[in-house]
Amino acid sequence: MLLEENKFISLNEVEGKVMITIHKPGYPLKEFEKILHRNPRIKIPNFIELKKALISEELADFEVGLFLPSIELEYTNDLMSAHIIVHETIEYYDEYEMNLNKRVNLLLRENGIVHGIQDIILKEMKTSKPYTIAKGTPPQKGADAKIKYLERPERKPIIDEEGKADYFDMNFILEINKDDWLGEKLEAQEGVPGTNVKGDSIPALKGKDLNLKYDSKSVYEIEELGKSVLRAQMNGVLDIQDGRIMVHKHLPINGDVGVETGNLKFDGSISITGTVISGFSVIASGDISIESSDGVFHAKHIQSVHGDIYIRGGIFGKGESLVEAGGSIFVKHSNESILSANKDIHIGYYALGSTIRANSVFVNELKGKIIGGRAEAINVITTAYSGNHLERKTDLIVHGINRQALQNEVKIKAVELREIQEEIYSFEKKVTQLQLMLGKMSPQQIGVYEESKRLLEEKQKLSSQLDRDIQQILVTLRTPDECEIRVTKEAHAGTNIQVGSKTKSLNHVTSGVFKIENGVLNV
Repeated sequence: MLLEENKFISLNEVEGKVMITIHKPGYPLKEFEKILHRNPRIKIPNFIELKKALISEELADFEVGLFLPSIELEYTNDLMSAHIIVHETIEYYDEYEMNLNKRVNLLLRENGIVHGIQDIILKEMKTSKPYTIAKGTPPQKGADAKIKYLERPERKPIIDEEGKADYFDMNFILEINKDDWLGEKLEAQEGVPGTNVKGDSIPALKGKDLNLKYDSKSVYEIEELGKSVLRAQMNGVLDIQDGRIMVHKHLPINGDVGVETGNLKFDGSISITGTVISGFSVIASGDISIESSDGVFHAKHIQSVHGDIYIRGGIFGKGESLVEAGGSIFVKHSNESILSANKDIHIGYYALGSTIRANSVFVNELKGKIIGGRAEAINVITTAYSGNHLERKTDLIVHGINRQALQNEVKIKAVELREIQEEIYSFEKKVTQLQLMLGKMSPQQIGVYEESKRLLEEKQKLSSQLDRDIQQILVTLRTPDECEIRVTKEAHAGTNIQVGSKTKSLNHVTSGVFKIENGVLNV
């Protein structure tokens, strides 16, 4: 089929190939490009060979290119999209629009394209450029599982406009009754299948599943109305540790801890409506709440091993009272007391002549005071005033995080935890085997069984404690290095400021944020 002819050349299509005949050498390449523009179906793979042919003195025929189909169909490997490529001029489109539609539809049928076929919009088509003619329907992933838990009220005093901390309404302990709702999970949903351009179904992904996190000894899981629901196994108080919801045993004391109760030691949380009388102690594994607005006078020892401590009325320690928390301490004021917390210490009004140690120490930044004594933190100390006009010696110390030491501690504890877990596995196997023989055991074998159970419980408690320690260290390592002391109103002379290894004793009244800048303490 003759495609083009002039006094220099003839172009013919022969079985899908473009052949050139040279009548006269020297046909300009730019003129040949005009031929290509008029004939989009001509494809020249190698213009260097074409240039050689145009200047050749030989009059024989040369193969210079391919003669493309009028319309081509392509589709993606995933069969989610199909394209047509029309190797014709715009004028061709206008003149043969009806013919174009028929040919495209035929091409689609021949190739099994049956889904998501698009209308042809001529003004959007371009010569020899892909045009989307069919689109698959992608599958829709199912909704992820959704989890919600009963929220524990935030343990943070409200500061009013006058700078007063309201420690009288903290909802510190949330009591739980047996079978109370604690949380639930809506299961992950199935997705909606998709369809590719050939009509094949595409499976949909199910939504991501999530696990409810809870303490199986105090919380149970039950199926209700298509949801997994968490409920309390017993009466107690709500707690959340390492992201797991749990119910602690609760010992309510209606009145004071003193002669009538004796010293208290309890595996759970304790709430006391009164106070702790001078010389008496309260030790609990969970939270401790002391509600008396009169405060605590000269108590010997108040300790929460894993939880928080709340003393509504403050504490008068006479230099002897020790308050320790595995979590945080919330107290109205501290007078000649020793406070130590693995997390933070929040003080509403003042700390007078006290020794304070915590991750961070927050004394009301509008009116709070640290006068005398020693406050130590890893990250931050915040107060409105430090010392007094009598220049009472007051130490404010922020150490910063020793990351290398903490990382080494995590490694050591992780090895210890693995060893304990291996021992737990061995004890669990032994206890399970012995349980099968319970009805046939001799007194000696029963003794071995009871001792194995006791050791298993000890190992499990130790494992839980190690895991908590590791998680707490990891939280600390993720904490940014703030390492600063903030005195918002007045830091009096007699205040010693220490950040890291840098120390400065103030000899005049100042205020601000004290930290290391370019290796120097900015006091």
